[in-house]
Amino acid sequence: MTKTARVVVFLSFLAAPALAGAAADVLDPAKLKLGSANALIYDPATRQFIYEKGADDVTPIASVTKLMTAMVVLDANLPLDEPLDVDMGDLDMIKGSSSRLSMGVELPRREMLRLALMASENRAASALARHYPGGSSAFVAAMNAKAASLGMTRTHFDDSTGLSPTNVSTARDLARMVEAAAGYPLIREFSVTPSHVVEVQPTGRMLGFHNSNGLVNAGQWDIQLQKTGYIREAGRCVVMLTQIASKPIVIVLLDSVGKYTRMADATRVKHWLETGQGLPVAKATIAAAGKARKPGKVTATRVSGSFAPRL
Repeated sequence: MTKTARVVVFLSFLAAPALAGAAADVLDPAKLKLGSANALIYDPATRQFIYEKGADDVTPIASVTKLMTAMVVLDANLPLDEPLDVDMGDLDMIKGSSSRLSMGVELPRREMLRLALMASENRAASALARHYPGGSSAFVAAMNAKAASLGMTRTHFDDSTGLSPTNVSTARDLARMVEAAAGYPLIREFSVTPSHVVEVQPTGRMLGFHNSNGLVNAGQWDIQLQKTGYIREAGRCVVMLTQIASKPIVIVLLDSVGKYTRMADATRVKHWLETGQGLPVAKATIAAAGKARKPGKVTATRVSGSFAPRL
């Protein structure tokens, strides 16, 4: 797909009507309590930031990285049916994490891309970078060049998986990345695939994978693009483009305390946008967040700035 076509596809999201619930110009950010250290809610239809909390703090982003990985792969126009192998270069030497893709297995680039996005499969993301022209180092350079082209001025990548804590960004920069990624139909499709079975070669073994974001299967959500992430340094993270009250909304939640806080925060965001009312956050979550990091300033940004999509 050409750059112009991707812009047209994304801009189709912006034709949706205004929020049917609470109007964006009367939402009170003080009513939205989140356990995530950094958060941003962005309305691409009006180019307005509806809510911010530490949105310009630079922080590790874990596997949210894989959205950039996917864009670089697709920008290169490499054959999606080409088989890619997993080898020793794809072992996680940073965190020692496991993978269901064992040494020597092969999958088409298309399936590696799907697994990296939906199941956050690290060896798949590593294999995608290693099979890029010039190898992993050239791939990472392309990631940083792409970030710069999108105006992500406080973002830096050192690997394609997000396992490196030196992959850093801000909530505001990641909103730009979500917008850009929404211009790629395969990224939208693969990132919200609920489950998928692949046949790995040369054994022919069938492996089933599930989406890392449980909200994808939640009936009350209409998620059109998403990516989760977790390493210790980053906390629990999630970014999404979702329809709320028939309107596209970009949600960025970073450095959440606890396994379920980021998804609970997403539900709080949805409820607040629909009703103008907040949902409570457990006191234990707030206390843990306070001990772990300095909380960011919460603001309503309908008057403080905006950006247009740069695809």
